[in-house]
Amino acid sequence: MSRLAALAAAIVLACPVPAGASEAMAKAMASVVSVLPEWPGRPPDAEAPEGSGVVVGDGQWIVTAAHVLEGARHVLVRDADGNVMEAVPGPLSDAADLALLRIEQPLPVLEWAEASPQPGTPVCVIGNAFGLDHSLACGVVSAVRRSDVGFNAIEDFIQTDAAVNPGMSGGALVDAQGRLSGILSAIFTKQSDANIGVNFAVSTELARTVTQALMEKGAFRPAASGMALKPAPVSGETGKGGAEAVAVTPDGAAALAGLKPGDRILYAGNRRVRGPGDMRAVLALTPPGEKLPLRVLRDGEELTVELQPR
Repeated sequence: MSRLAALAAAIVLACPVPAGASEAMAKAMASVVSVLPEWPGRPPDAEAPEGSGVVVGDGQWIVTAAHVLEGARHVLVRDADGNVMEAVPGPLSDAADLALLRIEQPLPVLEWAEASPQPGTPVCVIGNAFGLDHSLACGVVSAVRRSDVGFNAIEDFIQTDAAVNPGMSGGALVDAQGRLSGILSAIFTKQSDANIGVNFAVSTELARTVTQALMEKGAFRPAASGMALKPAPVSGETGKGGAEAVAVTPDGAAALAGLKPGDRILYAGNRRVRGPGDMRAVLALTPPGEKLPLRVLRDGEELTVELQPR
């Protein structure tokens, strides 16, 4: 049994994932790398923070968290077998905290899950915890569609209690079949960077959408709604919250849909809108030109309009 397979088997036995999942975990671990950035002005012998990345696409693309690479002048990656190779920084999206690296020799690709796992679903996280190389930890999905958390401009997070620690940013959230279900992004804590069971991964849908755009177009640009939003507090009269339109651009998508300042958006498609972050997430996942039904509260009455983001 290989080192990775043995590690995966040992951890999976203690985790809430189906029997036989250790093989899938070992395979997934082979597609995760340690990311070793170097920054200008840092002494050569200084200890540098490390991160993680996941091999996608043609096997030469690695997706990681954008904040892992911020300001790096040179990047190395270390694969599951301990081989170290150079990686060329590629396009990134600061808004979604995702970035690409390009390597010369292909590595095993991790298959995307079709959709984000639902709350209660067993998942595992794989990354370079504390710079100690590959680590695997398992838990469950605590929540999905988390936005307005405050880490990124565009947030569509999966929350998990699987232990995520420094060095694992950019690593993989995987389901019981070993499929890529999200990219590790943030640890929620008040006092330290250590795991306390509230950890976030960019959702399958957002990570895949952004990664595909970066690979194919070299940039990710979410669709524009043509309106500015603010959080709408829950009304004692209606019991509704949502996101309130505070400004609507003339001839923009929102204006053409008939939206007005003061309108409260309650749902976008089948997604409940609890604040502006939910709308930013939906727009990031909606191709420009595609119609998006919005349930709106106006003067105490609900109505539905069709927004066609640009």
